[in-house]
Amino acid sequence: MKMYVFSFGAGILVGVVYYLLNVRSPAPPVVALLGLLGMLIGEQAIPMVKQWASPNSQISSQVSPNPANLHDKEST
Repeated sequence: MKMYVFSFGAGILVGVVYYLLNVRSPAPPVVALLGLLGMLIGEQAIPMVKQWASPNSQISSQVSPNPANLHDKEST
């Protein structure tokens, strides 16, 4: 949460400095927000591709049966 507050505060500070210097933002707000969205998607893309490229290592550790649960099912 601290990171989000810091980031928001930095954005406000930059906005105030832009206003005081009579400088317009280098990108229109919609373009800037779409750029940020692209950055977030790109940041998550590499871990997702790595996980997709090696699904066997992830699935085998998640699906391994618990022997205690198997024993309960066999006795019923």
